Amino acid sequence: MSRAKTLPKSRVSARRKSARQPSPKSFLSDKKTALLLSAVLAVVTIVVYIPAMNHSFIVLDDREYVTANPHIHTLGWETVKWAFTATAAANWHPLTWLSHAVDYKLFALNPLGHHLDSVLIHAANAALLFLLLYWLTDRLGPSLFVAALFALHPINVESVAWVSERKNVLSTFFLFLAVAAYAWYAKKPDWRRYLAITALFAASLMAKPMAVTFPFLLLLLDYWPLERIASGEKRKASGEWRLLWLVLEKLPLLALSAASSWITLKAQRTVVQSFAEYSPANRIQNAIVSYGLYLWKMIWPSQLTFYAHPTGNLPIWQWSLSAAVLIAITAFVILFRRKRYLPVGWFWFLGTLVPVLGLVQVGGYAMADRYAYLSLIGIFIMIAWGLADLAQVRHVQPVWCVVPALCVLAALAGATVHQIGYWDSDYHLNSHMLEVAESSFAHNAVAMSLLNPAAALTKDELATFASEPDRVEEARKHFERALELTQAQQREGSLWDRAGTLNNLANLDRMQNRLDAAREHDEAALAIYRDLAQRNPDVYLPYLASTLNNLGTVDRLENRSAQAHQHYEESLKICRQLVAQNPTKYLPNLAMTLNEYAMLDAGDYQIEIAREHYDEALAIDRQLAQQSPGVYLPQLAMTLENIGVFDAVNHRLDDSRQSYEEALKIDRQLVEENPTVYRPDLAMTLTNLGRVDYYEGRIDQARARCYEALSILESLSQGTENYATEIGQLKTTLAQLEKVAPPRAQ
Repeated sequence: MSRAKTLPKSRVSARRKSARQPSPKSFLSDKKTALLLSAVLAVVTIVVYIPAMNHSFIVLDDREYVTANPHIHTLGWETVKWAFTATAAANWHPLTWLSHAVDYKLFALNPLGHHLDSVLIHAANAALLFLLLYWLTDRLGPSLFVAALFALHPINVESVAWVSERKNVLSTFFLFLAVAAYAWYAKKPDWRRYLAITALFAASLMAKPMAVTFPFLLLLLDYWPLERIASGEKRKASGEWRLLWLVLEKLPLLALSAASSWITLKAQRTVVQSFAEYSPANRIQNAIVSYGLYLWKMIWPSQLTFYAHPTGNLPIWQWSLSAAVLIAITAFVILFRRKRYLPVGWFWFLGTLVPVLGLVQVGGYAMADRYAYLSLIGIFIMIAWGLADLAQVRHVQPVWCVVPALCVLAALAGATVHQIGYWDSDYHLNSHMLEVAESSFAHNAVAMSLLNPAAALTKDELATFASEPDRVEEARKHFERALELTQAQQREGSLWDRAGTLNNLANLDRMQNRLDAAREHDEAALAIYRDLAQRNPDVYLPYLASTLNNLGTVDRLENRSAQAHQHYEESLKICRQLVAQNPTKYLPNLAMTLNEYAMLDAGDYQIEIAREHYDEALAIDRQLAQQSPGVYLPQLAMTLENIGVFDAVNHRLDDSRQSYEEALKIDRQLVEENPTVYRPDLAMTLTNLGRVDYYEGRIDQARARCYEALSILESLSQGTENYATEIGQLKTTLAQLEKVAPPRAQ
């Protein structure tokens, strides 16, 4: 008997294994092919996401993250210091803040650049995922298919097309690099390589804390494809000790996860919901149903939107059906555990979703498409490797694998382009959310979009809602329906929704001069906020201050001076308290309240007190506008307008002219940046400055300013009744000017 025929079984199996899985050298020999395919995948991803680059910012979170965040509007040591110490937006993610600061430095408030960077990071993630899987498994086809599914699946649109979700794509980028560093370390364990893993993992956590499951993922990768966890005879001999070492090896990384979790819970303490709001049973049921829905949306990605958290216990059929699916798949992967990619993919999916299942409920969402960005990779691995192995067993020709795969990817790419379309405006996005599932939040969001048309509607949508009265009435219908939906619910979240809707209705009532209705709505909101502020002052005091300010304005407009002073004074006291805690966040609120209060003082002939309030508001607005002109210049212009009126009424025409001219300069600058939004303000300032010219006998200047204002308003009205009152007043003023001094012949 030859020596070859007496080889031990373990060595024979090792040779078979080597035959099935070529050594990493084959990866190196095919490096150019892999790099070419990764480049093609990245380019295809960018092409599919080109529509997103033409979209604007949206109000939801983009204002807090980019457009109205003065900290990211500069890039220096103070920005870095703030990024690493702030827990703004209920998160600690300094690298995310710095990425936005870099974008603002490069692109200011041009949304194209911000979207472009998110798309480029997503494309890089897809390429990295492909190269990483190919390096680890030496399987080209399945690796490419997983990465392509990840790149083109529409469930990932929310993570890429939403500028505020930069944290998701950025965290995943560093996570993939950390996995690559771990694979490098696994080939030859060394403290320097381990340090690289730790640094990249820390970077991932500093972009978004969802990466806390990374140590768990590494244990899965130890099982497959790294196969650092032995099986069979090897496991009996040394597997227990080997597994223990692999667990101990992850302890420093677990410490980072624990630290990140603690910081995140501290940052989110104001938005973590109580058990009174969502019971433990409700949370567990929602978690089970969410798992099932993520799987379903992976298979059939339609009606992708924001998902409101259900109230009370869910229907038995929902969570029992989802539980049955989860149990069945778990049993399947255990039964076929010899295909190691099956348990790895499945537990990758289950494990990475744990931090965002709502067991610790943050906010009012049941689940979110963005949470599946990393998690569904596990399911994609199960599908790609399972189909590849099945094709190999059935001896299927490669062409019959490639063609169906391309068809699936083409369908997903088409669905992704369609889903990107919903993100072109706030109105479109919110209307889609309302179509998928009716909720008070969705109705309020649609209504607010209608009331802010220049910022929230596309040109086509503006054409559909050309008439301002039509937009206002449509918004009122949505607010009233939202109020109905919160009518009978007494949960804290529903009370907050109800109070917010009441505030929105009150603001609309004041806009339409329906002051009795505005008072009724504001008083109802005030009663709710007083109750909520006693329960949780950190969250609800700002809302209480805002409602008091609104009610003071109604009092002022109805000449209820005593009540107005009372409401403004209480609002001012709360605002000063909030500013002492967080000046950056609440200084704008303080300036607004001071502005309103000053108008009341002026009406009560308390000239010195009014001047003090205006001067304090102006100083705050100048400070804010210097820090972030793109956000706060409009508020500075408004304060200057108010001071101009105040000085004109008190016969201080030189001071009034100075304020108006500064406001005019700002308005012209703003009109160059966004004419649709700021041309009405420019017309108002020109009109007011024209009146000062008239009082001072500068008739030619007054006439020129009034004609310019009239031209602007007539172009804005476009044959509608919009600005009819202002146009009529300007024509009257011009007629008076011509009587005083007719235009000189040219």
